[in-house]
Amino acid sequence: MNISGLDLNLLRVFDAVFRHGSVSRASEELGMSQPAASQAVTRLRQLLGDPLFERMHGGVRPTPRAERLAQAVRAALATLEVALAEAHAFEPSQAHKRFRIHLSDIGEARFLPPLMLALHAQAPHVQLETLPMPMHEIADALDRGSLDIAIGFLPGVTGTQQQVLLSDHYAVLLRKRHPLLKNLKGEWLSAEHLRRLDFVAVRSHSETLRILRTLDLQAQIRLSAAHFMAVPSIVQQTDLAVIMPAEIAETFVELGDYVLLQAELPESAFDVSLHWSWRFEQEPANQWLRALVSEIFTRRQ
Repeated sequence: MNISGLDLNLLRVFDAVFRHGSVSRASEELGMSQPAASQAVTRLRQLLGDPLFERMHGGVRPTPRAERLAQAVRAALATLEVALAEAHAFEPSQAHKRFRIHLSDIGEARFLPPLMLALHAQAPHVQLETLPMPMHEIADALDRGSLDIAIGFLPGVTGTQQQVLLSDHYAVLLRKRHPLLKNLKGEWLSAEHLRRLDFVAVRSHSETLRILRTLDLQAQIRLSAAHFMAVPSIVQQTDLAVIMPAEIAETFVELGDYVLLQAELPESAFDVSLHWSWRFEQEPANQWLRALVSEIFTRRQ
């Protein structure tokens, strides 16, 4: 086909329908009516000689031709977005923008307080939304722009730009009056000590589950919780132990009711990193947010 006859808006509609798997949701994102979006897809079908999308329950699915076309369209639109954005510097004090960040529940407790304090001071009109996602979806969400950045220990996220924010390790949190502490010398738990403990585990933090499996301690998991936030209270009121990042655990120790112990835990060291997509490497707002996050957590080390 002759590309000179191609309307760029047709590609924007194609990209939105492909990402959402729905004409109606694509039209909502683009601020156009559903009939107009359907008409745009029809025009592109005629130009390319391919149906592009097939109807299915709850939306549409792309044809093989559309699958091949999507990556090129996405890259072309991203190049245009960056080129246009470069002409406009981001002014945080005046900006009315919503940033979307991947953080786990532990990550929210660790990162949001200082980040919100900095945003209040530097960008009072900016909004922040956390969107926790399965690890295998994060890189694609960053590429699509559904996420601006992701923060965490994310070993399964590949193909992204990364910067290490902090290094940490896993340790064991107990209540201060735990029976094990009566005869414990020092602040180190041996393998024998670990076998005498019962644990609460959090399913959203796969690394702690890996550690317990590696130590063959699965049978000692008395509670498997979906989220982290209730766990410190459970530890405080029971004899259950929890394996968690030491830096976050220290914040509970400061409350006075907990003890943090080092232990013989396999591969317990890890890095918390900032992730973003190469597509938005030069986008001014994304650059500013990354620099702010980096400054906050480099300063706290």
